[in-house]
Amino acid sequence: MKAGTALIYDEEMTRHRLLWDDPVCEIEVPERLTLSHGALVRSGLAARCVSIPVRQAKDEDILLVHRWVPIRPPPASVYQNQTPLSTVSTAPTSQEYLEAVKTTPHLSVEELQEFSKPFGDVYFHPDSYHCAKLAAGATLQLVDGVLTGEVRNGLALVRPPGHHSMHSTANGFCVFNNVAIAARYAKKTYGVKRVLIVDWDIHHGQGVQYCFEDDPSVLYFSWHRYEHQRYWPNLRESDFDIMGKQKGTGFNINVPWNKVGMKNSDYLSVFCHVLLPVAYEFCPDLVLVCAGFDSGIGDPEGQMSATPDIFAHLTHLLMNLAGGRLCAVLEGGYNLTSLQQSVCQTVQTLLGDPAPPPVNLGGPCHRSASYSSSSSSTISIIFCASHFFVSSSALESLHCVRAAHRPYWSCLKHAAELPSFEISTKRVKDEGNESKQTNKEVVWPEPQKRVAPPVCTAVVLPDGVTCPDGCKAFIPLDDSDPAVVCNLREKFLGDGVDGVAVATLSSLVVLVEKMQKNQIRNGLALVPDVAMAMMCVAKHTAAVLNERVLVVCVGGSRLPGPITEDGKTLLVQVSQEEAGEQREGGFVPVCLKKGCSDVPGFMQAVLGLLLPLGYQYDPDLVLLMRTEGSSVCEGAWLQLTGLLQGVAQGRTLVLMQEREKDCVAPTVSPLLGDAAPPLGPLDAPLAEDVEVLERLRNRLQVDWKLLQTTGEFRVAASHNNLTHQQTSTGSLRCLSS
Repeated sequence: MKAGTALIYDEEMTRHRLLWDDPVCEIEVPERLTLSHGALVRSGLAARCVSIPVRQAKDEDILLVHRWVPIRPPPASVYQNQTPLSTVSTAPTSQEYLEAVKTTPHLSVEELQEFSKPFGDVYFHPDSYHCAKLAAGATLQLVDGVLTGEVRNGLALVRPPGHHSMHSTANGFCVFNNVAIAARYAKKTYGVKRVLIVDWDIHHGQGVQYCFEDDPSVLYFSWHRYEHQRYWPNLRESDFDIMGKQKGTGFNINVPWNKVGMKNSDYLSVFCHVLLPVAYEFCPDLVLVCAGFDSGIGDPEGQMSATPDIFAHLTHLLMNLAGGRLCAVLEGGYNLTSLQQSVCQTVQTLLGDPAPPPVNLGGPCHRSASYSSSSSSTISIIFCASHFFVSSSALESLHCVRAAHRPYWSCLKHAAELPSFEISTKRVKDEGNESKQTNKEVVWPEPQKRVAPPVCTAVVLPDGVTCPDGCKAFIPLDDSDPAVVCNLREKFLGDGVDGVAVATLSSLVVLVEKMQKNQIRNGLALVPDVAMAMMCVAKHTAAVLNERVLVVCVGGSRLPGPITEDGKTLLVQVSQEEAGEQREGGFVPVCLKKGCSDVPGFMQAVLGLLLPLGYQYDPDLVLLMRTEGSSVCEGAWLQLTGLLQGVAQGRTLVLMQEREKDCVAPTVSPLLGDAAPPLGPLDAPLAEDVEVLERLRNRLQVDWKLLQTTGEFRVAASHNNLTHQQTSTGSLRCLSS
């Protein structure tokens, strides 16, 4: 992985602390910073990062956001039971706000308390101004490092946080809006044209929204606990139908969580069906993350159920945008255990380590899916409906967000219209029932230790093809293990395959076995026959290693099948060819009008169909094969290769034809952890392709819950090419379209 990951931290920022009793503000403590940094040190992650010194933000930096302009007073609801500033005195301009904050180092405790009262849920300390300048400056240092190429990405551990701070108002523990300042700074200093801000904190970052609501060069995405305006900051502007103003309409995406307890699957669903499609269409030059970890399990503010490992996956999914230029900046997070774990998961992913196995995303009820050779000619991959689901409340929010943004984004033009039914959680609000704050202790397993294999990428190449830098040449076995050869011939190949092919296939089998033992992370092979190689490796992995295999085939080819008859393989093929006769086993044919050559349609299939299937299937190995004449452009191919590193702990084997030697070096780049190059702003996918994808999604979503996008999805009527058997657990029989 080229360049490195920055970690920006200064213990000076712990001097900001509460000096009086305040039951609201008492959770924002210096230990949030010291314990998070300590966890990174103990795990060895800090030592692997590039340390960049912190600087103080200058007045001119702060005034990029907190600038001299008349500002509307914030809505009274941001103050809850406190006296709004506008009733105490005339609302200050931003420069007056900055000058007022500059006086705080000289105030007594009593004067600081009085100074803090007009603002909403915030406190000041004699060192708050100093720490706030360090927090903003640390964020700018990270932006400098990323945009100058000194580092690829990084995390700024800062406090006080920033995303609630408005033009002329401190709010919600926040003094200066660190990320908003960074976005304006990047545009001014480096000429960045498009900035994506992803706010996964559990509170709505209204300060960021207000700053960019009329700016089409900044796409702001926020999910947040909302509960129909019952939850802080209690703003109507936090709902799904507030999408920006004037030229910025459509560039503000709010995903309101109207119930607590959201899980990993809910977060992934919103990424796959809203954020990622829109982000790829927008094509940012820089990604900024308001990294609030109060959206994780155990947090007293969020009361959500997403485990720390989900932040590894969310981070990974953002790392192929903007050429990998990603800056994460700490916001909230108040359960100190969950916070430390989530910070470590995020940094380890930024460093390029394999993402952990996704927790609680469903997958088969049992590691081996059910199979009955006598009862039916088709195969069932069984999923427990109770084990995997996207919550009904999350689906309602997802449905509403996609519908509201239909007019503004080509990738969402196919989305269902606003629901005609009453939103269930709205009814709860009208009845006067609210989520109760609970102090019940929540227990979750410690995240699985992530150990990167000693070899990242191994390649099996024919004579005359140079091994790319950073890869290890995996030499085909001249003296193949007789037991391996005998097993291959007996179970998968027969006697008609020549010795050279058998040696190559033996090498692939050994390579996959080393992946299973965590000795090698991923690999690439140039082979004479990709279909034969795929079948051999997939069957061996399923039958001998007893592992599940996701096969992704890019391009048209009549593959011999079925791969296996025990539910241990799932094949997704994207091509221009019709599926033809009904196939046995887990087979998802995605037939696009122009095949893989139309980038918008191809990426729509990858983000909205393939990734949800891959995450829910939870394979042990991914086989990515490209057939001759696939017509997929290099950029889309590299994006697909990079995105698939999030499943199967990055265990991917890429199979390509021998004649594609010129494609080896570009393809190994994402395998080695480098970000794929940006695709440029995407046009609308072809209407015919959208129809195909929606029809396929509607058929599959009965069993593959991560494909659902509406709160009132109905099971499609019987189709000629779809055999569906409903059971108490749900079963997938044939995936043909």
